[in-house]
Amino acid sequence: MRGVVERAFGELGRIDVVFSNAGRGAVGAAEELTDEPIAEQVAVNMTGPIQLVRAVLPFLRAQGGGRIIQTSTMGAQISSPGASLYHASKWGVEGFLESIVGEVAPFGIGVTMVEPGSVRTGFGAALSIAPASTAYAGTVVGDVRRYIEGSGGNLTGAAPGDPVRVAAAIIASASVSPAPRRVVLGSDAYEAVRAALTGRLREVEEGRALAATTDFPV
Repeated sequence: MRGVVERAFGELGRIDVVFSNAGRGAVGAAEELTDEPIAEQVAVNMTGPIQLVRAVLPFLRAQGGGRIIQTSTMGAQISSPGASLYHASKWGVEGFLESIVGEVAPFGIGVTMVEPGSVRTGFGAALSIAPASTAYAGTVVGDVRRYIEGSGGNLTGAAPGDPVRVAAAIIASASVSPAPRRVVLGSDAYEAVRAALTGRLREVEEGRALAATTDFPV
């Protein structure tokens, strides 16, 4: 990867926007997933983007700034049964990016995480589906599996997200200053992310009294 990055900056001289878009999904209960798709999920969705960022940062610093845009998903704010490793990899890469925002800001480098909802792409056809276990056949994971198998890979045919409009919004975000930390795209993403965040905040507030009980006595 570092060799490709070095050649790109060497040939182009300056790169203002680095867009990281690789991603894949794995479906199945956590114990159904085998080691190979787990490793692939982490490598493609988390380790790869992390290593790309690490490779480009010296060049962006040297040129006095730039923008890093990472395609994430509303699945980095919400979770659903049957997609544990997908969510883990997306939550993980967002944790990394969230942490480096402050590290790279002094060098004029902005970081944006794009969180689309369901978009009409071929993503569903490339899913890695774990071998089925009879233990989960009657659970929500089994329902998810049957839905996917019945769709023939066309999971996003009726999705609300227009890929052309999504792409235009991502491109437009590169010109926004300061860089937006997150860009939520799609009405489904907005509703799902908002519900997840307000729900977590409510749980935190409900635990306020308990939290204080673990401090040293004044």
